[in-house]
Amino acid sequence: MRRAILAVAKRDFSIAYRQRAELMQPLMFFLMVVTLFPLAIGPSPQTLQLVSGAIIWVAAILSLLMGLERLFRDDFADGSLEQLIISPLPLYLIVLVKVVNHWLVHIVPLLILSPLLALFLNMSLNMYLALVITLLVGTPTISLIGAIGVALTVGLQRSGVLLALLLIPLFIPLLIFATSTIDSAAMNLPFGFQIGIMSSILLLALAVAPAVIAYSLKVSQN
Repeated sequence: MRRAILAVAKRDFSIAYRQRAELMQPLMFFLMVVTLFPLAIGPSPQTLQLVSGAIIWVAAILSLLMGLERLFRDDFADGSLEQLIISPLPLYLIVLVKVVNHWLVHIVPLLILSPLLALFLNMSLNMYLALVITLLVGTPTISLIGAIGVALTVGLQRSGVLLALLLIPLFIPLLIFATSTIDSAAMNLPFGFQIGIMSSILLLALAVAPAVIAYSLKVSQN
């Protein structure tokens, strides 16, 4: 089973990096959104610092939604999704590996760019540390919950708009707690409560989402 799961992970990574143009689209979109906001609201350092957390988090959610649509699309198109469903491997483990791969491929570049973005938006060191923690705790939840919507709409053509309408309302609580964490860090206040809530949401998503995704994929194949 371990070899089979590793083979699935290796296959997903190789497919992702063969499609470099599609892989770069969410990252470029993220950078464009973050860099356009200062042009719209003005270059004032105080204003940029005030809204920096919200800017980065909104851009991260929207860029992840762009990448989510492809999570099961290629497997569905070439028939390998059906083979994965009928294979002896537990489907919930397979989809969990796919979601983790998606998170690594799309979030690690954002984390690498985050120091530059923090400097560009005049974030303090405390705010930057809070931003990194919220991204590490919150973005896996986006991938897990988003994968449920992708599994439900995998057989639909041009499902991107429908996917956004389904998922964006679900991410609002996460966005509120993430921006609240960064605001607390800006005022040098403790933010353990917000991180605890985000961690609880992540643990709940880890416990429930893989089974729901697996069931949704089976329903979509029928």
